[in-house]
Amino acid sequence: MMAQPAIALGLPLRLLAEAEGVSAAQVIPDHRVGDHRDLDDLRALTAGCAAVTFDHEHVPTAHLHALAADGLAVRPGPDALVHAQDKAVMRARLTAMGVPCPRHLLLGEDAGPDDVAAFGFPCVLKTTRGGYDGKGVWVVRSAADCDEPFAAARESGVALLAEELVDFRRELSALVARSPSGQAAAYPVVASTQQDGICLEVVAPAPDLDPDLATHAQQVALRIAGELDVTGILAVELFERRDGRILVNELAMRPHNTGHWTQDGAVTSQFENHLRAVMDLPLGSPQARERWTVMVNILGAPERDGEPVGRLYDGFPHAMARDPRLRVHLYGKDLRPGRKVGHVNAYGDDLEDCLERARHAAAWFRGDLGNESE
Repeated sequence: MMAQPAIALGLPLRLLAEAEGVSAAQVIPDHRVGDHRDLDDLRALTAGCAAVTFDHEHVPTAHLHALAADGLAVRPGPDALVHAQDKAVMRARLTAMGVPCPRHLLLGEDAGPDDVAAFGFPCVLKTTRGGYDGKGVWVVRSAADCDEPFAAARESGVALLAEELVDFRRELSALVARSPSGQAAAYPVVASTQQDGICLEVVAPAPDLDPDLATHAQQVALRIAGELDVTGILAVELFERRDGRILVNELAMRPHNTGHWTQDGAVTSQFENHLRAVMDLPLGSPQARERWTVMVNILGAPERDGEPVGRLYDGFPHAMARDPRLRVHLYGKDLRPGRKVGHVNAYGDDLEDCLERARHAAAWFRGDLGNESE
């Protein structure tokens, strides 16, 4: 999704793809297949490049330091990105900064269920590295629930972090862009809905959010971006507590699912502003174009009789005819249950209308609706 604004900006992209035919490789001709964990592959890819950036946080921190030592502009830099790669590092730094976070405890190598019990059930256990879309995260309510996370941590060789199970009203996301020269831009704070750890839908701006709390969330995100020296997009995922306070849940230093609404709902999308920041170009306006924008992810449905369910490209005639203002973004991915294969954006001045339009279209592509008269 960075390819389209890159074309408009005249920025040639080179891609390290994990396999031929993956989504980005379908639209970026200058790509090579390699392993992001292999330093030789990274050096071969980045030779002659002006800068390197990311669409996930899993490149080893040591490799990024090596690329920076080679003289490559790594954006965001490894000293910033490690806070999105390692949840223990993030929690320690944010706590030192006085940023509000859930109560937490880093569990040592010899820790076990008794240590989790001492922390307090129920709670959340997270692997400090490698998790995404709900993977590497478990809600545990008893010692018996701890077997799977401890086994997964041992297998992957990473530590576990225990965090309080926050009683929250909803999840918010504060998205900001920051350039190496220090210019920053803050998008409207959005509300996100998760399903099995995967982002299902986003409403921009978050409905009924106290303006002072929205400003506070943006200020927290901008402060984190500045103090960590982030370059590019920073997504700060937040819990809005029932008592009106916010807590920082996660950080992502890349274009983020909670910012996909900006493709059609903001003056400058997160993808374009990420590229502008990486190249230290003036940032574009993050202002919303419409009163409301709703983004709903298209997730692969459970198979029926061993066959994938869903229309994807066959869904265009119905979705476009029913809603000419709808914006559909498909990723060129094979259907798989629970996999994000696309998203739809609907915008306008009536929130309920936007929600209905986006949800209907996503359900149609997913295969949940079967009557074209609906």
